[in-house]
Amino acid sequence: MSDPVVSILIPAYNSQDWIAETIESAIRQSWPRKEIIVVVDGSTDSTLQVARRFAAKNVLVISQANQGAAAARNAAFSICQGDYIQWLDADDLLHPEKIGRQMHHVREGMGSRTLLSGAWAYFHYRTKRARFVATPLWSTLTPREWLLRKMGMNLHMQTDNWLVSRELTQAAGPWDVNLWRDNDGEYFCRVLLASDGVHFVPEARSYYRLAGYKSISHIGGSSKKLESLHRSMTLHIRYLLSLENSESSRAACLFYIRTWLHEFYPYRPDLAEDLRRLTLELGGVFEEPKLSWKYQWMVKALGWRPARRVQRSLPMLRGSVAIQWDKLLYRLSR
Repeated sequence: MSDPVVSILIPAYNSQDWIAETIESAIRQSWPRKEIIVVVDGSTDSTLQVARRFAAKNVLVISQANQGAAAARNAAFSICQGDYIQWLDADDLLHPEKIGRQMHHVREGMGSRTLLSGAWAYFHYRTKRARFVATPLWSTLTPREWLLRKMGMNLHMQTDNWLVSRELTQAAGPWDVNLWRDNDGEYFCRVLLASDGVHFVPEARSYYRLAGYKSISHIGGSSKKLESLHRSMTLHIRYLLSLENSESSRAACLFYIRTWLHEFYPYRPDLAEDLRRLTLELGGVFEEPKLSWKYQWMVKALGWRPARRVQRSLPMLRGSVAIQWDKLLYRLSR
């Protein structure tokens, strides 16, 4: 019997600066039986032209009108032929052995309902600067324990670290096109619920790029992203409680709400009020978020909104400086 085929599916939007490197990391995968599908989602830059340079027998590049990353992923899956699915964002990278290390466990008899995960690290431009820092999610876990740790400890696993069988992908259903922010978090909750559990493969490495503050993951007070975050949060809570509505599950849900509540202030008080009601339903005590002591004088002098804006802006400024410096060193090394 021949080895399974792995489909590497890449949604791309205005990714001209890094789509070539991402496709190259897919092509360099040591696992021989693979196909690569790039869906360019209505980009207004040269992403499509760059991607088409790689068009070949096992690299398919298609273009569609802009519909969002979730729709692009659904489109890619609808035409892929693989037995296993590797989701790969257009600015991220895979270690050459990433898929091969995970597929080794499939060869050894891993069931198709087991979700495979791996190690991942943040980087800006130079992967050699990436640091793989283990978290409690870097373990072989049941679906409930994985969600309990994620929500109760404010942890996450990024999209590229997973490898999912076609059977499990179909059982989870399509990506939610109505979610703009955290659609990957919500999607993999459903994959988890359909699975027998997570098998962690530490040698399977991927790289998650932090390239600036225009990404979908950065909220920045956007009403659209806050609505999406709120929907994803309520679904996360529903999913965990469906596995076990226990005191520990409710405690994890309450911690999860407290962790993200500050994002809604002062921009969407209606969504914050909904989270207040949910907190009380879960048996918790609701407390409005407060800025740290460093900003309290600013709250008294200028008000909550200007102080919150400054609190968000300073880390963005420091991060932008670090990103530009790494970009400069990367270009010099090239």
